[in-house]
Amino acid sequence: MTRIFGSGDFTYRIVDNWAKLPDGWKLGDVAGVGVDSRDRVYLFHRGPHPLIVLDRAGNYLRSWGDDVFRRAHGVHMGPDDSIYLTDEGDHTVRKCSLDGKVLLTIGIPDAPSAFMSGEPFRRCTHTALSPTGEIYVSDGYGNARVHKYSQDGKRTKSWGEPGAGPGQFNLPHNISCDADGWVYVADRENHRIQVFDGDGRFETQWHNLHRPSGMYMPPGKCPICYVGEIGPYYEFSRGAPNLGPRLTILSNRGELLAHIGTEPAAGEGPGQFLSPHGITVDSRGDIYVGEVSYTAWPNLFPDRPMPQTLRSLQKFEKLPSSTQ
Repeated sequence: MTRIFGSGDFTYRIVDNWAKLPDGWKLGDVAGVGVDSRDRVYLFHRGPHPLIVLDRAGNYLRSWGDDVFRRAHGVHMGPDDSIYLTDEGDHTVRKCSLDGKVLLTIGIPDAPSAFMSGEPFRRCTHTALSPTGEIYVSDGYGNARVHKYSQDGKRTKSWGEPGAGPGQFNLPHNISCDADGWVYVADRENHRIQVFDGDGRFETQWHNLHRPSGMYMPPGKCPICYVGEIGPYYEFSRGAPNLGPRLTILSNRGELLAHIGTEPAAGEGPGQFLSPHGITVDSRGDIYVGEVSYTAWPNLFPDRPMPQTLRSLQKFEKLPSSTQ
């Protein structure tokens, strides 16, 4: 019997064993996922061959990025099918062609800024583009800022400071931009998404989220927002119902449309998550979720040995309305 997840117009089934890698390969933490205009899927993971490309059926096409990337964190696909890869480990963003040529590097490899200095970058987390091609970077672990760059990599603006008020951040972990130029920041440890105009002026915030970590908004007007909530790590709330980890689908005004995730606990069962970190959606509405499972396991299950292999990627196939 097919397990169905989600609700209403957002109903899915899991595609088991979707990714078909070469013999002997395995995925580490899949921190970022992207899809190009031909529905080829780009997995940015923490392990050998850090950028792996699969076709829509999950067949291996190619890989690249060895000796370039230190610790994968974020993927953003440009409208020209370039790919922006945010490397938390060496504090850079690299714009690359789809065959792996580095076209632009923002940040100085292995030269982090001082803790909470506000200067780029200290373990930057994700990248997004404005409708006119300006580059936004969320920064990050050890900073509380968003930086804005021109397309040639010159910084034009930064905003944010540590705190919990409007325009302040406690781990800006992900960032998106819609066709109207609004900037959405997953302010993870403040349990919210903040919305700004293109120059960093605070507009509104969405609550009713628990540690929003992954985030994806499809291109176009009035997009919906897919959010990976990673849920609690503390013992007193770990496993509590209705907190995650799960995938949450919101309207462009922050209204709940659907949840995907089997409550109450984290795990590797059907529809369960360990830590949904990278999210993308293809042209048919199928969702790809990358998880930092190896990083999450010791926090979620401190008394259990880590399995040798953990699942760190799931595909959810969107079902037509006639089957819902």
